[in-house]
Amino acid sequence: MQQPSISLLGIRIDEPVNMFTDLIVAAVCLIAYYKLTRLKLPGKTQRYFRLYFLLMGLATFFGGVIGHGFLYAFSFAWKLPGWILSMFSIALIERSSIENARPLIDPRIGKSFLTLNIIELIIVMTITIYTLNFKWVEFHSGYGLLAVVLTFHGFVYLRTRNPGSSNIIIGVGIASIAALIFMNEISPHIWFNHIDLSHVLMAVAAQFFYRGALKLSSPSPQPN
Repeated sequence: MQQPSISLLGIRIDEPVNMFTDLIVAAVCLIAYYKLTRLKLPGKTQRYFRLYFLLMGLATFFGGVIGHGFLYAFSFAWKLPGWILSMFSIALIERSSIENARPLIDPRIGKSFLTLNIIELIIVMTITIYTLNFKWVEFHSGYGLLAVVLTFHGFVYLRTRNPGSSNIIIGVGIASIAALIFMNEISPHIWFNHIDLSHVLMAVAAQFFYRGALKLSSPSPQPN
């Protein structure tokens, strides 16, 4: 169900609630980036996590304002900036997860996945730019969160019981529910449709990712 446009101070806004809920996700991510930056937590795991929040915040900001609210003033291709930023952000949370697990895994496995991370991003991003098809963005997000983030943090949690990894696993679960709602267009109401519901769940998932990032900075128990 596509939302009707509204007029605010004589300015037309398309899909207004879609835009607003996208901005909620952006606010959660950018606040998380700001707080983590102030803490200055060391290491590549934390650096990649901070950049994940920054780029995801920018992606959902552009996605909300240009991709939903004011796309009529641009062209469909202007959805790409938000899409590309979100793809880079997923690649960064993948790298954060791999770096976090590297002390517990064979160095060759860690290096291989870090290389695959770059190759997969380049291939899928190229296809997305060529086809202008959002399904490739969905594929990249699904692969990154389920095949990489969930796998590596699941492994770390089983070995260390680190609460940071458990929060991130919960966040991946919530993000997966959001994706299923979006793909199956489960819409409670025209003014709060499947896009809005998935955005709200994305914001909740981002909050769990933030809590996870904070707890990853604490010393983990020794592996079993």
